[in-house]
Amino acid sequence: MSTTPRPDAPRVGATYRVQVRPGFDLDATAELADYLAGLGVTHLYSAPLLTATPGSAHGYDVVDHRAVNPELGGEAARQRLLRALRAAGLGLVVDIVPNHAGVAVPAANPAWWDVLRRGRESAYASWFDVDWNRGRLLLPVLADSPDALDDLKLAEGELRYHEHRFPIADGTGDGSPREVHDRQHYELVSWRRGDAELTYRRFFAVSDLAGLRVEDPEVFAATHEQVLRWAAAGEVDGIRVDHPDGLRDPSAYLARLRAATPNAWLVVEKILEYGEELPDWPVDGTTGYDALAAVCGLFVDPDAEGDFTALDTHLVGRHTSWQDLTHDTKLAAATRLLSAELTRLAALAGDVDRDTARAALAELAAAFAVYRGYPPEGARHLAAARAEAGRRRPDLTGVLDALTRRLRDPDDELAKRFPQFTGAVMAKGVEDTAFYRWSRFVALNEVGGSPAHFGVPPAEFHRFAAARQVRWPASMTTLSTHDTKRSEDVRARLAVLSELPGRWADLVARWTARAPLPDPAFAHLLWQTAVGAWPIERERLHAYAEKAAREASAATSWADPDPVFERAMHDVVDAMYDDRQLHAELTAFADEIAPAGWSNSLGQKLVQLAMPGVPDTYQGTELWDNSLVDPDNRRPVDFAVRRELLARLDAGPPPPVDAGGAAKLLVVSRTLRLRRDRPELFTGYRPVPAHGRAGRHALAFDRGGAVAVATRLPLGLARAGGWGDTTLSLPVHEVTDLFTGRSYSGGQTPLADLLATYPVALLAPTTESVEASS
Repeated sequence: MSTTPRPDAPRVGATYRVQVRPGFDLDATAELADYLAGLGVTHLYSAPLLTATPGSAHGYDVVDHRAVNPELGGEAARQRLLRALRAAGLGLVVDIVPNHAGVAVPAANPAWWDVLRRGRESAYASWFDVDWNRGRLLLPVLADSPDALDDLKLAEGELRYHEHRFPIADGTGDGSPREVHDRQHYELVSWRRGDAELTYRRFFAVSDLAGLRVEDPEVFAATHEQVLRWAAAGEVDGIRVDHPDGLRDPSAYLARLRAATPNAWLVVEKILEYGEELPDWPVDGTTGYDALAAVCGLFVDPDAEGDFTALDTHLVGRHTSWQDLTHDTKLAAATRLLSAELTRLAALAGDVDRDTARAALAELAAAFAVYRGYPPEGARHLAAARAEAGRRRPDLTGVLDALTRRLRDPDDELAKRFPQFTGAVMAKGVEDTAFYRWSRFVALNEVGGSPAHFGVPPAEFHRFAAARQVRWPASMTTLSTHDTKRSEDVRARLAVLSELPGRWADLVARWTARAPLPDPAFAHLLWQTAVGAWPIERERLHAYAEKAAREASAATSWADPDPVFERAMHDVVDAMYDDRQLHAELTAFADEIAPAGWSNSLGQKLVQLAMPGVPDTYQGTELWDNSLVDPDNRRPVDFAVRRELLARLDAGPPPPVDAGGAAKLLVVSRTLRLRRDRPELFTGYRPVPAHGRAGRHALAFDRGGAVAVATRLPLGLARAGGWGDTTLSLPVHEVTDLFTGRSYSGGQTPLADLLATYPVALLAPTTESVEASS
């Protein structure tokens, strides 16, 4: 294949995310090319392609940066994928992982293996963020038993511990397995010691993922060689950067990456908290969690906040403060899950007593309002964290002041490492703990979201979208990813509950009384999850419940599972299927709210696809998809069904809004095709007001020729008697709705007519829309 950059490389207009993995490799992905082109996307957006830990289902544990993963088909399969994409007129966006590498199987990672064998003298010692001053490299792989090392064996010039293999340094292989072990550059320790004593930086609290030092130009070059070669050859049009917050200096890293890929579409997985702005980096934007929060919030009724707060207080028996809860979960993450990282930070505190330094740094991290601070806003966030930490721990005032002064110095090693810590504390303390504990209204408990911010009024969304068009017009938008806590369609149905707070409170009270659980907050999360995803296979709900409860770390946990509580929890899940009354009521209520959930799904999908930004569609979500958290959202997708349904849509009349999901596929394909074929219709942003008594139920905007219209709060609309005399101000020229084919002459158009078939409409100038949908 020619390596000459393509002059006709497609502009990144819309992406489709595929979880390339063993079992769905690059050749299987190549077979999707014609379907994706027909859907209307411009680029395949792939999971990481480099060699990962054997059997990896996700690819974020790269073990060898020199080659395409052989379990995906290797370089030959990548070339076949490129040919298929080019034949279909598509480009490629790849995911890269600069922060960490997989070390679960040392023999699979040549660089890590050499470090274990040679220690500081390894040519790869500088690759990994190891604190060599603390002695041997600790590897938390042993059972939590004082005699675990008795199971060590010597075999084929290696140390073996059950299925684990480790190298032996030259000249140290004589003697018993225990004696050989004691001479190595590494020390095998209990898995429980990993969180407290580890001597290398990890990805969050995952000891199998060791932090990389990509700030070193040689490490950057070695770990990015393949991807940069692909970009230079015109074989990659875009790059998605995983977890930049984990890096020592994300700004410098991104500047180096941009210089090496000047023409690439570059987006970063930067989680922005509510109201936070993306730093002025040389990138095109984020991976879309900010857009997800704004779009999904549109379909939640803000007026229901008081009712759900009261319900949560009644169920739990006390008022729960989100601020206090997240402080406590972040503090626990800092001092327990990330204790090893905290210890490393405290060692940099100089003359400050180590325990006092740990306490003060943990409080600062727990009080930090965002993942990490960046200039110039970082100083403001640090000042706010210092004030909050001092309020909670006035006994630490002196040391907090001393440490804060150092954290303001960009040249101080403590100041360079602390931001890496705050990001991990936020992720583990909030996303992976508090989101599972605070169950007031779980549709809001989403990556990049703020559960304390109940809904997004249309005016707020319009301000967000207009600002995005000005500053980050090429930033990604999304509704579902492999990291979301629940799929877009589950959230859309759960949003309906905000229109039925009293009804929901009655049902939850009856159901929890019939199938009680010792943790009422988790019980509320479980019932919301069931209603949002129903009908769902029993084994999937059992798996979700177990993961969610252990993540919450309230009644049970990953480290110390409580068999009594977990049995009770699984009994509740079984009751949903086996208790006839519960099963009937749950099924009836899910069926009752499903149509309103479909309305929300179509509305949020249209808004996401048509708003400013580059829209991404996560695999399978072009139809109804009631997936839950990973690994549930990585289940195989039936692309044959989607391919056949798309062909039927192109050949036949518009489908009804029903359980088949054809209406969602219609919205996705027609919107993406219009964006691809007529990009000039999507170059601006202007709210389009609705006039009349039901105006609050419409969300409409003009992108510069294409007008998107969505229904919000559909049950409230029905209770108010429908659209009635509510109208929308359309352009004076004739427009056509791409979903129904109906034309409108502009002016004040009744929404009752415009939305008679679907709760959404996509309007384009008539002569142009006919071409775009052909």
